[in-house]
Amino acid sequence: MSKVKYYYDSETLSYKKIESRKGRRIGILFLSILGSFLAGFLLLVLYLNIPQIETPKEKALKRELQNMQLQYSLLNKKMDQIQDVLANVEDRDNNIYRMYFEANPIPEEQRRAGFGGINRYRNLEGFDNSRLIIETNKRMDILTKQIVVQSKSLDEIAELAREKEELLSAVPAIQPVKNEDLSRIASGYGWRTDPFTKVRKFHYGMDFTAPRGTPIYATGNGRIERADNRSTGYGNHIRIDHGYGYTSLYAHLHKYNVRVGQRVLRGDVIGYVGSTGRSQAPHLHYEIFKDDRRINPINFYYGHLSPEEFDEVLKKAQQENQSLD
Repeated sequence: MSKVKYYYDSETLSYKKIESRKGRRIGILFLSILGSFLAGFLLLVLYLNIPQIETPKEKALKRELQNMQLQYSLLNKKMDQIQDVLANVEDRDNNIYRMYFEANPIPEEQRRAGFGGINRYRNLEGFDNSRLIIETNKRMDILTKQIVVQSKSLDEIAELAREKEELLSAVPAIQPVKNEDLSRIASGYGWRTDPFTKVRKFHYGMDFTAPRGTPIYATGNGRIERADNRSTGYGNHIRIDHGYGYTSLYAHLHKYNVRVGQRVLRGDVIGYVGSTGRSQAPHLHYEIFKDDRRINPINFYYGHLSPEEFDEVLKKAQQENQSLD
């Protein structure tokens, strides 16, 4: 039940009941609602225009956003460092490794190629930091591709190095008879006097004088191609196929201890000095073939002799004397 309200009438000196008016009550209610709305609107405007006023959730989100921006900034700096390291590797790859192994450098446009086709970053658009996120992802993708290209290049270099190692191991690169076992170098490559006819003829190898039974060494890795005495003038002789177009020949042997098809390594003992075939005295006649053409063996002792020893061998080999076969 609503309470009855009175007011004091000074003219009649009595209390009179206050009559309630419906319109007035509605007006008061309307003014109350309007006041509440205006107060709320003012508070909203005030809230939106004063950045210092933040809810705890907004503060947490703001901190998270700042941390994300910091992490992306640090990530870009790390990518700058990686890019510098990669650029250094690429430079060495093109100008040192590939040059050494006689391989063509990788074109710059292949290393720096981007990504064509559809927009790969559409799902990252529409956010406040979309540009930062998209640019970072682009850099990461391009850097990843460059690393893949460089990785494949290094795989190729490793394969070239393996082949180069095989080549260097195969090329005849040492003397077939050790210096301490030599009596002398009887004759070198070039025009010499034939010991039997005394006529000047071209001598296609080098003669190493040594006592009968002196060990003879394979001058490079390879496969025994021949080990017999069925070649005119050579007597017991061995031919080694080194691959890469190289073949070495060892003639006038006392005996050999290898068989056809056997794999030998540089420095393996393959036979012993003798004087079989067309020979005047115990010695080793040594020849090198490149692509079936005889070449001067003096150019292939870099893996065995010191510079002084090589100069001495060169002087003796250039003397135009009589050969022993």
